Amino acid sequence: MVLEIAHLTIRPGQNAAFEHAFAQAQQIIASMPGYLSHELGHCLERPQDYVLLVRWVTLEDHEIGFRQSARYQDWKQLLHHFYDPFPTVLHFGPVALPAPA
Repeated sequence: MVLEIAHLTIRPGQNAAFEHAFAQAQQIIASMPGYLSHELGHCLERPQDYVLLVRWVTLEDHEIGFRQSARYQDWKQLLHHFYDPFPTVLHFGPVALPAPA
């Protein structure tokens, strides 16, 4: 499993419009092969900031399957004009830790 973490900063005054657009866009990402789940969080201290967490089966499911798909163009059209600056997106894998004693 791969966890995609995107820090999103939304243009001032656009929170409600962004959240409305994201409600539509989440249907796109949820339909993609390799998609497992997602959640959108809103920062309590900085109201223009959000975090998007998306779980994928593999990195390629996000980087190739989603980002190189025709549906990604719809995602971009719905959301990319809200960002300032453009989001930083990183991918994380699990760390094998010993069980607590």
